[in-house]
Amino acid sequence: MKKILALVLASLMLVSTLMLASCTKTEDADFVVGICQLMEHESLDKATDGFVAALTEALEKEGKKVTFDTQVAGGADLCSTVINTFTAKNVDLIMANATPALLAAANATSTIPVLGTSVTDYADTFSGNIPANVSGTSDAVPFDEQAQMMINTLGLVAGDKVGVIYCTNESNSLIQYEAVKALFEAEGIVVEAYTFSETTELQALVTAAADACKAIYVPSDNTVAQNDSIVGTICNEKNVPVFTSYGGAICYASLAIDYYELGVETGKMAAEILLGNKEVSDIEIATLVPTVVYNTELCNALGITVPEN
Repeated sequence: MKKILALVLASLMLVSTLMLASCTKTEDADFVVGICQLMEHESLDKATDGFVAALTEALEKEGKKVTFDTQVAGGADLCSTVINTFTAKNVDLIMANATPALLAAANATSTIPVLGTSVTDYADTFSGNIPANVSGTSDAVPFDEQAQMMINTLGLVAGDKVGVIYCTNESNSLIQYEAVKALFEAEGIVVEAYTFSETTELQALVTAAADACKAIYVPSDNTVAQNDSIVGTICNEKNVPVFTSYGGAICYASLAIDYYELGVETGKMAAEILLGNKEVSDIEIATLVPTVVYNTELCNALGITVPEN
């Protein structure tokens, strides 16, 4: 029995070793890149797609090939598990899509290059001490312009109330909430936070916000974005306009970046690092110029006039 058990254990160890080897680097690949995406939703998906496309193209031009190990964590508390598999395989680079993924990667390694994307504020995320092996792209947008856009297009005046919906588990959202709160309150507009930690709370929360507020602002919150059809359905039924920091179908208008292009810029950075042209510490964190988009169909339904300019 002991001999049989030993053979079974040996076989399992062999299978585990082979699985690990197969995930690290294929025979014809020069590099292995681990991608940890916080969760599935349109913005993060686009960033990952842009990253993969840009890095693949840049390396192919140099006659190099890359293998991607792309994992969707499914939640902030699961990012470390994903990242630990990458460090165990000693991947050549980690791309962390969203703040929790970036924090997990930075905490797990100080030697493997880490590039973040869909992260609003790197300095705030790391309390002013960004690790030397970390850089990437930011999805930060000019919050003052977003607030002014809502004031102008909705005719908001002092005393009107704007509700801000976000998940308390996302530090990016708190940064954005505090920014727009200050900007609105400078114009006498009342701002109230409607926060949640579990998605089961979202429907009741949005209903309360739509009943109490003239408009709703949603920051670049991954949890809300993953469930924003709930926000859109309730607010449309109550004729309450929604403005999101990240764009998307539920907002009547947006001043937002293109997340695919954000991923492309991150992929270009990765190519520079993998090809040995730059150290990650030499790469500045980059932002994109946002564009104005109006959902004319939704504006018409809500009675909002789209500015001619």
